[in-house]
Amino acid sequence: MKKTLLATFVAGLLPLSAHAAMEDDPTLVKVMIDQMEIRAMDGPDPFVVEADAWIGKDLNKAWFKLDGERVDGNWEAANFEARYSRAVAPYWDLQVGVRHDAKPAKETRDWLAVGVRGLAPYFFDIDSSLYVNKDGRVGLNFQAEYEAMITQKLVLAPELSADFFSKSDKALDSGSGLASTEIGLRLRYEIRREFAPYVGINWEKRYGQTADLMEAAGESTDDVQFVAGVRIWF
Repeated sequence: MKKTLLATFVAGLLPLSAHAAMEDDPTLVKVMIDQMEIRAMDGPDPFVVEADAWIGKDLNKAWFKLDGERVDGNWEAANFEARYSRAVAPYWDLQVGVRHDAKPAKETRDWLAVGVRGLAPYFFDIDSSLYVNKDGRVGLNFQAEYEAMITQKLVLAPELSADFFSKSDKALDSGSGLASTEIGLRLRYEIRREFAPYVGINWEKRYGQTADLMEAAGESTDDVQFVAGVRIWF
């Protein structure tokens, strides 16, 4: 009872502007599993997860990302990121943090990450990141996605991703220059806004030195994959 009275008394001392600020800028949490899917391709079919989560207020957030690929019960790749995100303009955030590439089949890598993400004109979702590791290797990842509402529940989502590197990394079969692109087209049905199964097609292609390294290792440089999965957020 005393705590309640004390809290009421303290709240009464706060100016109206402080109350408004507290109500207008609450702490929010969001988890988005953008892709959780099986990809049908030549050879073993990988299980792929792309997810991110954030917690914070309007201007400042802690942001976390996960990209993983599992084949035959083993994680072929798993990338984790933790970033500080700051709103710098309407619909745009500047982010800085770290990335850890855990690749059990090969080698791990750690990076400093700087990124920009937001909503471009014509409602394109943009996520662009610059990475630098201790060896002075610089990487650039660019992603763009668009959502076309066919009906109130049916959504067609094309997307593009590209990776560039300043130096080769033979341990990871990755060359300098444009390393790879990935183009996807997914059609999802939103049973609810937060839960939507989907089907689609995905095309991955490697270029230049990266393609040469993969060919030398006996791996394909061009894959077309049919995908089926679910998109979840809460």
